[in-house]
Amino acid sequence: MSIVILLLAGLSSALAQHAPNTADNRQAIVHLFEWRWTDIAAECERFLGPNGFGGVQVSPPNENRVVTSPNRPWWERYQPVSYHLNTRSGNDEEFRDMVHRCNQQGVRIYVDAVINHMCAHGYSGNGTGGIYFNGNSLDFPGVPFGPNDFNDCSACLSGCNIHSYDDVNELRNCRLAGLLDLKLSSDYVRGKITDYLNYLISIGVAGFRVDAAKHMWPRDMAAIFDRLTDLNTAYFPSGSRPFIFMEVIDLDGEGFSSSEYTHLGRVTEFKYGMQLGYVFRKENDQKLENLANFVESWGLQLDNSSLVFVDNHDNQRGHGAGGQSIITFRDSRLYKMANAFMLAYPYGFVRIMSSYYWDQQWWNFEDRNNWIGPPADANGNTMAVSINNMGICVNGWMCEHRWPQIRNMVTFRTVAAGHGMGNWWDNGNNQIAFSRGDRAFIAINNEDRSALDTTLQTGLPSGDYCDVISGDLAKGGCTGKTITVREDSRAHIHIKVDDEDPMIAIHAGSRAGNASVNGTASFQGFNIVTLTLICFCVLISNIM
Repeated sequence: MSIVILLLAGLSSALAQHAPNTADNRQAIVHLFEWRWTDIAAECERFLGPNGFGGVQVSPPNENRVVTSPNRPWWERYQPVSYHLNTRSGNDEEFRDMVHRCNQQGVRIYVDAVINHMCAHGYSGNGTGGIYFNGNSLDFPGVPFGPNDFNDCSACLSGCNIHSYDDVNELRNCRLAGLLDLKLSSDYVRGKITDYLNYLISIGVAGFRVDAAKHMWPRDMAAIFDRLTDLNTAYFPSGSRPFIFMEVIDLDGEGFSSSEYTHLGRVTEFKYGMQLGYVFRKENDQKLENLANFVESWGLQLDNSSLVFVDNHDNQRGHGAGGQSIITFRDSRLYKMANAFMLAYPYGFVRIMSSYYWDQQWWNFEDRNNWIGPPADANGNTMAVSINNMGICVNGWMCEHRWPQIRNMVTFRTVAAGHGMGNWWDNGNNQIAFSRGDRAFIAINNEDRSALDTTLQTGLPSGDYCDVISGDLAKGGCTGKTITVREDSRAHIHIKVDDEDPMIAIHAGSRAGNASVNGTASFQGFNIVTLTLICFCVLISNIM
């Protein structure tokens, strides 16, 4: 029996790295890219919490190199010089306040952890917190790190940088774009990184997005993650483990696989957004009907191993996988459709992108417009996220998470949680519909010439439902379209080909006559961790 208990404890710990630790079974998080901590705290209170968002991925909070040309680019945040919490997003005190205020609203904080490297070789000076560093002599007294704490160039074919992504030793021991590669095999280096991550855990963060994970050996990452403490019991149940999701860009054809990392946590499934782009743009002979079995046909990781997104801060700028297939806020009609599908379909854990505007000339990293940092004043200070009386962000912030169609689909996903896909329908081309058990239903029309005009099985109980794409449920009535579901659970669906938002979505919480609901709707059913543990217990019982 003791062996069984130990096995179950080990399984629980491993699975917990995949669990997002959200409150009230919330099902989606948002990346508030380059936001200030004070603005994130306010957004948790006024919008994210009330609308059922599960958490926020924040930009790297530790001190970084200041890049003055071109105009404080966004990527300076990915060049650490110390692990002190002091960046243009705010200081330690502001970070602590944000974490507390967001947790009070049931909104978790996930830190973008840059632990593969420090800043680029050849630069020295004072970081965003004023601490001196010297990238020439590999001296980072703010940690401290010195020359012995970095990989030498012995594994590199030519110079110190990565030249071949097919050579796994070079991929993980050499410098990514000149960034000084930390010796993660060193117990001392692991200890310093662990101290940093555990400090963040003590503050109350729920987990980490691990940057550049494919450039680190899985065994080194495991050694670090094993040293992480349980989450802060002021906000989380005792024994909760930090959520781990790792940036692993795997489009096949290189010398590694994202499956090497899935035992550590979830991986960012870059194939997902790339392929969704092909489907909604109708490229490469793709069409919506192909989404019926896309997980298998695209070779994606398992549901519990994936974090999915339509776009992220890298590929919306044309690099980091996907190229021009990636759908962003610049194609708002397609973007709303792709996000609606992602939030409706039961696969992966979902992250919404919330970005800022920049003048884009071409999908090319060498286009320096793609380097532009967040909206800033003349002194380079990040501007506050201002919101007008219509709830729309101004000052250059896009705030896609506030678009009503995306905000309401976040609620849809939470209401539907635990209920699989059913009643799939398509027209053999670019019209699809499906239900989520008896909890929710969506239909999308991406045809160029044909309206979607048919009667479909919704799976829902009879009644009038408010379409959450065109409006809201307010005071028991609908501000947008009303969809009538008959006694047989069927409903007539009509979506014009020229609708700005060519889709409808209804769910149990949008039934006319109900009080308005948000994303904290209760979840009837087991989550994947509970279900897996039960199955494991049954298996062990049978063996014993």
